[in-house]
Amino acid sequence: MELINEDIQIISAPSILGLKPTGVEALGDSLLASGLYETLKTQNTVIRLETLNTQYSEKREPRSNLLNALAIKNFSMSLDEVVVNSIDKNNFPFVLGGDCSILIGITSALKAKGNYGLIFLDAHADFYEPEKSITGEVADMDLAIVTGRGPGILTNIHNLQPYIKDENVVHVGQRDWEETRKYGSQDIRETPIKCFSLAEIKRKGINTTTEEILQHINKAEVEGFWIHFDTDVLSDEINPAVDYRLPDGLRFEQVEYLIRSLLKTERMIGISVTIFNPRLDKTGNVSKNITESLGKAFNLETR
Repeated sequence: MELINEDIQIISAPSILGLKPTGVEALGDSLLASGLYETLKTQNTVIRLETLNTQYSEKREPRSNLLNALAIKNFSMSLDEVVVNSIDKNNFPFVLGGDCSILIGITSALKAKGNYGLIFLDAHADFYEPEKSITGEVADMDLAIVTGRGPGILTNIHNLQPYIKDENVVHVGQRDWEETRKYGSQDIRETPIKCFSLAEIKRKGINTTTEEILQHINKAEVEGFWIHFDTDVLSDEINPAVDYRLPDGLRFEQVEYLIRSLLKTERMIGISVTIFNPRLDKTGNVSKNITESLGKAFNLETR
């Protein structure tokens, strides 16, 4: 779709059901307070979803072996409806989390609309099986779930499994190889998912990497792509405000360049932003920097 800023529909979806109630629920309010609405120059009123965060439990559900699977399903169905309505109005959904489990509602909405792909920016593979996750948090395995791996309560909402096919996923920025090996996660590299690890990006440079991503998605037989921006893909030095920190990461200008290049293709259908924890941002500078960076990526005048 040809994106103009007025088409952007900000959706606040501050669910923490897939992680823990330690602060990511304030992501949307923090970025909006830092001027995100004004920076994006949208004309649409922010939509705020009612959360089910009061249902959060630290106990795994016996059938799914996950935390809060039923509540996540119910929240996902609410988010699904809002995303579908936004797309039906020819708007560009800009979803603010919360944790990565919001991707379940987003991708089930996309599957209801047609055949879509996913650009997944994340420091983690998010590809655990429930029994291999030491936490039971759905944020450990959201990419596995949206590609059809895991308990049916989350992988098969509205009988639409899988929401995204492996061959239509591009994973960008992974740097948790050591952890995934230690805990026995499924290896994302053994699937048709196209992977560009942090090490590969550093070796090739962001320009070459972006060109390869664009070449790959141009061949994909889909109606469009969703961008998922987990802010822990950023360098730990510039964004330490996440619950599960890892050394190293991408710079703001690299993420801006990639997102801006993706938007230029006019094949992007929406974006989600997750995992930034304002409680860990003591000065407020991280929130301001993320907001400024997103503004640069979406600055259509300079694209």
